[in-house]
Amino acid sequence: MIGILTTTILSFILYFLLAIIAYMKNPMRRNLIMKNAIGLFIFGVIIMIVFVYIFMPTITIPNLLILNTIVAILLVPLIYAGARVPVNAKTSFNSWTGGIAVVVALAIIGVFVYSIVALGETYDSISKSEEEEARPLNEENTPISVAPESARNKVQKAMSVVPNTQFYDLGKLQAQSVGEEIVYIAPVEFTSFWRYIRGNETEGYFSIPATNVNAQPEFIESKMRYTNSSYFHHNVQRAVYGKHPDYIQSGEAQIEIDDEGKPWYIQTIYKPLFFSNRPDMNQIRVAVVNPVTGNVDTYDASEAPEFIEGSVSSELAAIENEYFGKYVHGWLNSIFGKKDVKIPNESGTESSVTPIFSEEGEMYYFTDMASPKENIDSALGYTLIHARTGALTYYNGQKNNGIMDSKGAKQIVNKEFPEKNWTGSMPVLYNVDGHPTWIVNVLDPNGLFKQYAYIKASDSDFAVFGDTAKQTLNAYRLQLAQDPSTVEGSGGVELTEKSGVINRVLVTSTEARQSVQFLLQGETTIYTVNTSKAPLAIFLKEGDKVEMQARIRDNGTATVEEMQIEGINQ
Repeated sequence: MIGILTTTILSFILYFLLAIIAYMKNPMRRNLIMKNAIGLFIFGVIIMIVFVYIFMPTITIPNLLILNTIVAILLVPLIYAGARVPVNAKTSFNSWTGGIAVVVALAIIGVFVYSIVALGETYDSISKSEEEEARPLNEENTPISVAPESARNKVQKAMSVVPNTQFYDLGKLQAQSVGEEIVYIAPVEFTSFWRYIRGNETEGYFSIPATNVNAQPEFIESKMRYTNSSYFHHNVQRAVYGKHPDYIQSGEAQIEIDDEGKPWYIQTIYKPLFFSNRPDMNQIRVAVVNPVTGNVDTYDASEAPEFIEGSVSSELAAIENEYFGKYVHGWLNSIFGKKDVKIPNESGTESSVTPIFSEEGEMYYFTDMASPKENIDSALGYTLIHARTGALTYYNGQKNNGIMDSKGAKQIVNKEFPEKNWTGSMPVLYNVDGHPTWIVNVLDPNGLFKQYAYIKASDSDFAVFGDTAKQTLNAYRLQLAQDPSTVEGSGGVELTEKSGVINRVLVTSTEARQSVQFLLQGETTIYTVNTSKAPLAIFLKEGDKVEMQARIRDNGTATVEEMQIEGINQ
């Protein structure tokens, strides 16, 4: 309530100033002017409290300037009219009132101009870096396997387990790492005002694993009174506004759970630049709301409790991408020259970004960047934004230039199954064995998961589909090894002398070629040799001794360049 009262009182500064001028310049009518001014102030405060309570305008210079102007325009003429103060329109521009009106008008113009200049300041405030290439993807570091549409569909079907189901609907899904598992968390929210009045508090939240397409959602009972869908002072955003009316709230509050399974509402807030509403990326904070008591604790985004993955909301990450891509050389360049301008694609699952997790369990927001030129479907690179710090890393190495963008990857999936109307979702660009690769979820019209697609980003005809993440990844790597255009799938890997005894052998045939995969005794590295390079490899069997030159990668796979088989080659 303190935030609402503060904003309301600050909206009457110009009104007080003009009322005092009217009082000083009209001594014969001072009593009437004072009575009218006080009466109108009381009336105006009541109206403004309601307005501020509903719309929660942030206390910023531009907002206060607009609010003060509106209040003064509506109420000051009533002071003059109520006290019957004569107004001479011809000389009013020479008066104190006219001078203040000119100053206010110039201030509004100045704020508008500064908001354009501030685009570059927001760009400068972003913590950013560039790298040539992402770390390779390995079998333990796969993207979130289940698209949020598919997870939401499953959870919606499980809503019947919630007590008084008719009161609730499913809230916003939030990806989160809990222990060693990546899950989606989603609260149940009130469906309407009357449901809130009847229910008073929600029943709990759902959790569903995000890396297992066959997983089923689990409902956890945990009463919550302060939610996104609650009304009056039980609304989460209103609770945050009451404590931080001078911070802008970014997006809808999301739910995250701590190590004991207790839910908390997490709201990203930021300080704008002084004379504008543009975000200052050095002033990002997170408000943590206790959904039972409504208590609000605030932290710098990077210093939030460890269980919080998304201190920086997906909405703010999307804004950060836009500033980073468009305003690298300022506002004018973003319109006319467009030198080095990059436009973020909107293929993400949350506000045009997609949350992914690193090997260390840290969450990032992924977005690919495209050219501002129309009808160009190639990506310039991609960004990863750390979800706790807001730090942005741009990957724009040579291997990432000229590759298809996320829209192109989704279109490949869409064209693969036209009769089934399956579509691509959640495209994420990974580095698989040195090759930029789009990994896409394939969903049916109901949002249910059907397959994975691994698409070589530099070749729209190179796509592998499969039912499981590991199966599809292995099949994709096999095709990379068999495809001569990929430099045997081992670019940048040094040749290594290797010898050993064959433990397992698998021969794979396609329309174009045959390849042999094998394991050596005492090793788990999967070796692949193309029969065009070693024709006799087709006769490999367990127990054979081999000597070879191979390109061995860190991900547990290797491509054989030359091979000698004891008893066959000798």
